[in-house]
Amino acid sequence: MGLYLEQAAKYVNRAIRPLGFEDVTGSMVRNYVKLGLIANPVRKQYSAAQLAHLIVLALLKQVTNLENISSLFQLLNGRTDYTVQVAYDYFCDELENVLYFRFGLRDSTAELGVTSTLEKEMLRSTVTAVSNIVYLNCGFRILADSGEPK
Repeated sequence: MGLYLEQAAKYVNRAIRPLGFEDVTGSMVRNYVKLGLIANPVRKQYSAAQLAHLIVLALLKQVTNLENISSLFQLLNGRTDYTVQVAYDYFCDELENVLYFRFGLRDSTAELGVTSTLEKEMLRSTVTAVSNIVYLNCGFRILADSGEPK
């Protein structure tokens, strides 16, 4: 069972808002579909795979442009045989891994997977960039809550 456009946008926003990112709008989702970044909805409903793509897209657009995201998606889709679920789980695991390190909860990042490929290195680089933005957003929220100058 899928979600309609506005429901999909709300779902994605609930996932990314705690990280300090701006909301995704229905208009943005429609544009991502037109650009081929997200598959067309089936009967106007977005599937779990499309929601996963939207969440990743919403995070990556904080650190790079849509053209680069499209290239990264094509690179990952063209060179791996992962299902969307496996790829999304790996992305989430890598993000969690890097966030734990960035916030000082681990001394180093764990090595996820056993191979080192260009795709994995590019993914880790974008995830690291996202984690730095999350860290900055959190720091600025703390400053704003404390009343100190920004």
